[in-house]
Amino acid sequence: MSGHSKWSTIKRKKAATDAARGKVFTRHTREIITAAREGGGNSETNARLRTAIAGAKAANMPNANIEKAVKRGTGEIEGATYEEAIFEGYGPGGVALLIEVVTDNRNRTVAEIRHILTKHNASLGESGCVAWMFEQKGSILVSAGGRDEDEIMELALEGGAEDLAVEGDVFQITTAPGDLFAVREALEEKGVPVTSAEIARIPQNTVRVEGKDAEQLLKLLDALEDQDDTQRVSANFDVPEELMQAHES
Repeated sequence: MSGHSKWSTIKRKKAATDAARGKVFTRHTREIITAAREGGGNSETNARLRTAIAGAKAANMPNANIEKAVKRGTGEIEGATYEEAIFEGYGPGGVALLIEVVTDNRNRTVAEIRHILTKHNASLGESGCVAWMFEQKGSILVSAGGRDEDEIMELALEGGAEDLAVEGDVFQITTAPGDLFAVREALEEKGVPVTSAEIARIPQNTVRVEGKDAEQLLKLLDALEDQDDTQRVSANFDVPEELMQAHES
């Protein structure tokens, strides 16, 4: 079982709850602010902003919130100043961790991330220690409910996708980072609703983790995802299907 792929589907299901949705909106807001600050507020010329807005809309974030976030990013509306940071480390079983954050207080975030890692038998590493194990890709999730895999595959490939995998009741479509938006549009033009579309860090190889290490790893990932400044967590793990299902429930 691909830990990265399965974990992505679990996160989407958890995000459906009201409590999680508030945090999801916060993440999208910060991503939009950062993208607009770096590349301007025109989504036609700012690919990162276009992707950020598409992700926010997929999460049913109100247009008014999106527009406000863009204006905060361009400086039209005052607000907190955010910076991006990536923390690298190792989890139970030697799993590589890549933790992407957007924060208005780096020292606070470092302390909180370090505390979470230590509590779950994990540790921070030096910059660059695990980043080379991951490759940036576009990742699109589509609900499989009643849809033909071959048809979705054909539509995705026509739009420029690289691959499609089935993870339970979800199709995960992989693209080159620059093709993410085009593939998403190609699917939606054919009436295929997209659950999420984002630039993700896909592990090139995975580490098998079982028993207590696997249970502790999944709890660690939950804790990192729940940390207020975390945008996304990538990890190169495989765990037994029964453990993943038990954790999902």
